[in-house]
Amino acid sequence: MKMLFSANLKGVMIAKENPGAAVGITLTAALCLMRGPRRFLFRNTLGRFQSEEAKFSRAEKNVKVLNLSVDLMKKESSKLLERAALAEKDMKRGQKELMNSGGQIHRLAKSVYKVEAEAVDLMDGLREIPGREALKLRAEVASMASLLRQQRVSLDRRIRKISELGIPV
Repeated sequence: MKMLFSANLKGVMIAKENPGAAVGITLTAALCLMRGPRRFLFRNTLGRFQSEEAKFSRAEKNVKVLNLSVDLMKKESSKLLERAALAEKDMKRGQKELMNSGGQIHRLAKSVYKVEAEAVDLMDGLREIPGREALKLRAEVASMASLLRQQRVSLDRRIRKISELGIPV
């Protein structure tokens, strides 16, 4: 550990004494570590010593790899297009089903509203009749009217959710 620290300390002292050399070495190391400049240096120095046949065979190999990649991308894109078409078909079918369901819910909500109105009218008629039997019937009709109101509110909520999806109901 002590030896490593003393070696680093020597290196720092040498860099302090020779700042120009330290900057040059640092820049050279940075350029060699970066991919682009390293490739440029290789092509313009050691790459010049390679034969044309070696360069041509490497280029052919790269072309084959690129052709394989292109074929793979074509197959993948055709699969994705096919899946997108199936998904679109399912989406349209689902949209039609949702429209039909929305219409059915809307008709049901209308009929529930009519029955609720009839129950309220019946309760008003029962209020005019004195007696215990009328009171029991009125309580029963009131609970039915309350249940109908809850059902209507629930149906209206469903209709609103379907409408918020942009589907006409």
